[in-house]
Amino acid sequence: MPIVLDPIGGITQASWTTAGRPAAPTAGQVGFNTSLNALEQYNGSGWNTIASWSTANRPVAPVSGYQGYNTTLLAFEFYNGTSWVGFNSNIVNYTASYLVVAGGGAGGGAGGYVGGGGGAGGYLTGTTTLTVGTVYTATVGGGGAGATTALGASGSNSVLSGSGLTTITSIGGGGGGATSGTNGANGGSGGGAGYSGGTFGTGTPGQGNNGADGSGLLYGTGGGGGGAGSAGVAGGNILGGNGGTGSASSISGSSVTYAGGGGGAAGAGGTKGNGGSSVGGDGADTVNATAGQTNKGGGGGGASATNITSGSGGSGVIIISVPTTYYSNTITGSPTVTTSGSNTIITWTSVGSGTYTA
Repeated sequence: MPIVLDPIGGITQASWTTAGRPAAPTAGQVGFNTSLNALEQYNGSGWNTIASWSTANRPVAPVSGYQGYNTTLLAFEFYNGTSWVGFNSNIVNYTASYLVVAGGGAGGGAGGYVGGGGGAGGYLTGTTTLTVGTVYTATVGGGGAGATTALGASGSNSVLSGSGLTTITSIGGGGGGATSGTNGANGGSGGGAGYSGGTFGTGTPGQGNNGADGSGLLYGTGGGGGGAGSAGVAGGNILGGNGGTGSASSISGSSVTYAGGGGGAAGAGGTKGNGGSSVGGDGADTVNATAGQTNKGGGGGGASATNITSGSGGSGVIIISVPTTYYSNTITGSPTVTTSGSNTIITWTSVGSGTYTA
């Protein structure tokens, strides 16, 4: 096969089998030997194989400037002292999918009455272009801490960033309102209001939904926190409001629901609200409030007068799905790495930072 020059696809080397090598090569002549699956060069008296490797078997401790041929990517690459960089323009960029979920907000503390459910962490998913050799940072947000008398703590943002990438920031869920006159906090999804008088927190468009109001009628109830799939449910005369539903993603290879809102609490004789999609925590009545699910960004359940500590919000998660052909195996932060079909799935679950080098 002759050399092919393509302004879009780059340079394709001449190729031959061992038996079909050029009959009269010149010193310095280079081509790809399909029998050896390696590049080789004629030195004037014989053929020498040029260093080559697959993506999974790159040199373990390369020095800066080390070069070779990647048989997985079918392109030359070199080590720049930090990461591998491709020479061939057709592997400079590739498309990856992402899921970025922020930490959920805590439910509202009782404050002598009942609290609203915490809002779910912001939920963002889609595709983006990664550039070979670029380091991308994943920062996973934590859930808000439970409260006793005050507004529940909001969750922390989760962020995916890197050079050339429009930073993807999911907003932490808003904390639930604590008692009469206390509003739920705004966030990725808004927190529910506590016992009558406050108003719900609002969600961030494209990431989540509003929380809901509580009620001061009869037993007193808290509103549900918003979820990625729907708004929280308002508290009624007897029933605490349910948390808003979450949203499902199959980026990991199977369908998983994230970012459900926390349930509102109920006073003595009333019934708690349930967490959204079983991801948000349940509100309290005669039993304690529960926390939002870890690594799913669930909002925590609101507290009641007899069970005064609200449920904490669940921590967030960041997942990147890249074509296995391009997976670099250069990661930090101890993410879980799995495969699904033709993709490699990188999942960060620990609160804090990790990186992936494309």
